[in-house]
Amino acid sequence: MSSSKNIAIIGGGPAGLRAAEVAASAGASVTLYDAKRSVGRKFLVAGKSGLNLTNDAAFDAFVARYSGGSVEFWRACLAEFDAAAMREWAASLGVETFVASGGKVFPVMKKAAPLLRRWVERLRGLGVRFAVNHRWTGIDADLRVHFENQPSAQHDAIILALGGASWPETGSDGGWVPHLARHGIRVQPLRSANCGWEVAWTDETRVAVEGQPLHNLDVRAGDATTHGELMLTRYGIEGTCIYQLGRALRSMLVPALTIDFKPTFTVEKLVAKMESARRNFLAEARLRWKLPEPACAILAQFHGPFSDAEALARAVKECSIPLTRPRAIAEAISSAGGVCWSELDDTLMLRKLPGVYCCGEMLDWEAPTGGYLLQGCFATATLAGIRAVGT
Repeated sequence: MSSSKNIAIIGGGPAGLRAAEVAASAGASVTLYDAKRSVGRKFLVAGKSGLNLTNDAAFDAFVARYSGGSVEFWRACLAEFDAAAMREWAASLGVETFVASGGKVFPVMKKAAPLLRRWVERLRGLGVRFAVNHRWTGIDADLRVHFENQPSAQHDAIILALGGASWPETGSDGGWVPHLARHGIRVQPLRSANCGWEVAWTDETRVAVEGQPLHNLDVRAGDATTHGELMLTRYGIEGTCIYQLGRALRSMLVPALTIDFKPTFTVEKLVAKMESARRNFLAEARLRWKLPEPACAILAQFHGPFSDAEALARAVKECSIPLTRPRAIAEAISSAGGVCWSELDDTLMLRKLPGVYCCGEMLDWEAPTGGYLLQGCFATATLAGIRAVGT
């Protein structure tokens, strides 16, 4: 394939790099602009936890992890570049991957920097021009892009891959929102996603829970449920379970988690295991139910004191913890909100700015950790890169 198009990519994160790769591979002349001195900074930050590239989940289960946008869109977009394609892409860069617990797919080397170096080398080999220290400040309807303290540039098509507002030190600071608003493009407010939530611990509870994990839990927020682990922190609760329930929590007038600390036991079985205990029920539960001390502290704060075994058993099976607020977006793993889907056609082109495409985290979608975030960025970038070139 070949193309005579001169394409601008605005943003050098994972989505921008992938869009540049797709467009350049189709023969387009590609310039990738980034506000920072180097590209791939968010990719490197993601790599600090091992670089979870994708997930080995079955396709239907994979698609179900995405909210925002239609199921039909995600099914088609992910079919174009699915988890197998992600692993093949890594292999094409000489990076072997493996499947870990929960279906998470990691590079064997467990580092992002070597993969990023090879990726950038490939892009340079494809003729991609990197224009760093170019902070984007706007766009004209005739596809001229403007930058802070840099000359403007004319292009045949533009792909915006500017990220959300999490990890702003990487350049993903949400500063693009007002530039699109000038063109009447609606953007859902950017909010914390895949983040911890704050809890008003008492001083006594905080001492007991800080830094402690809780395993094998059933956790509910409204009608949404999940199973797994939580990490208790000085300020509240972190962990995969609460990340997966973030959307449900944000929709609640009074956000709260409901935890079943002993999902394999019924209330009746727990009461039976108490046998002859008639006092000090929490202390007895630590021994007879193997209830962790942090769980006991939480139960004592929000549901105690307990006058009988049945009351404690019911609280153990349905412990409600009120949450005060999500942590700040700057420390969130990802952000929710972004360019409204109604502003985009099915090629990810902005209806009000023909020739301008959007991809990655700046779209109004979210997914939990576990490989789904990077896969969503790569898949939408692949679609935008293909459509911008016109192949």
